[in-house]
Amino acid sequence: VQLQASGGGLVQAGGSLRLSCAASGFPSGFSFSSYSMGWFRQAPGKEREFVARIHSSGGNTDYADSVKGRFTVSRDNAKKMVYLQMNSLKPEDTAVYYCAAVLGWSRFDYSYDYWGQGTQVTVSS
Repeated sequence: VQLQASGGGLVQAGGSLRLSCAASGFPSGFSFSSYSMGWFRQAPGKEREFVARIHSSGGNTDYADSVKGRFTVSRDNAKKMVYLQMNSLKPEDTAVYYCAAVLGWSRFDYSYDYWGQGTQVTVSS
């Protein structure tokens, strides 16, 4: 499975960005809709942390407390895309953001089977 994240950039505090993640190359017997999708981030000098996840069906979402109410995860199974709408951005949101795919439902990065390459988000104060 290949995951390609995009949409990062430099934004002022209070601004918005929309990250996208395109998926392709699923194993035989599986499709994009088989996988729950997660977003994680890693800031310099810090461990990778969970940001948000969306169930394979799109019917359930979950957010880290630090982003709840500001970020929204969504997916389009027909287009094999997952999105992360980030509003009211703060300098502490600065990190490399990764999308990942898992067969199942998990907040833990070690559970995820496939990872994208990451996209840099920088929020200036």
